[in-house]
Amino acid sequence: MKSLNNLFFKIKPFLVISILLSTYIFICAISYVSAVSDDIANSVFRLHVIANSDSTEDQNLKLKVRDELLSYMNVLSKNCSSKEEVIEMAKAHINDFKAIASKVISDNNFNYAVDVQVGDSDFPTKYYGDISLPAGTYDALKVKIGDAKGQNWWCVMFPPLCFVDVSSGIVPDSSKEELKENLNDEEYDLISKTDSDEITFKFKLVEFFQNLRLGLNK
Repeated sequence: MKSLNNLFFKIKPFLVISILLSTYIFICAISYVSAVSDDIANSVFRLHVIANSDSTEDQNLKLKVRDELLSYMNVLSKNCSSKEEVIEMAKAHINDFKAIASKVISDNNFNYAVDVQVGDSDFPTKYYGDISLPAGTYDALKVKIGDAKGQNWWCVMFPPLCFVDVSSGIVPDSSKEELKENLNDEEYDLISKTDSDEITFKFKLVEFFQNLRLGLNK
């Protein structure tokens, strides 16, 4: 017993140092993730459309609503140069968005109600061509169709990163420039570079902690 006590007292300083070091690393990681996530979220405005259900008809309807809303938003925001301008424009025309969505629903012989809001919305990690956005809470135009129990559809309205076919889309240089202007070099590299192990690790770090936070919030 005495030998065990001696051993404990010998290794105790190392245990304390290890715990303190681990705590420090954890706090630094949280601070880094928080700062990066906030900057990225503050630079984009997203669209979130939720279908009535996962039936083929409801999912197709969701995409038709999406297309009309994007067309209208592109006209409204073509002269906007900041996320704040786009958000104010969306808020000012919130009833127009609702009317457009309702018309698409009616024209396709459905009678679903539609709810349109501008506010915070939780998003998983999403890939837009050669740009990747980590999970987190973002400002968004949120559209709920009917019971809103179907699969979601997400994209970025500003800078415009929405594609008809996301898997083969290439982000326009103009959109990348908008992102660069609002992010520091490391943050932009984080969402745009895939050929660096260091950047990939940092992106995974942000993704892990943000998914953990979203899970705890739920």
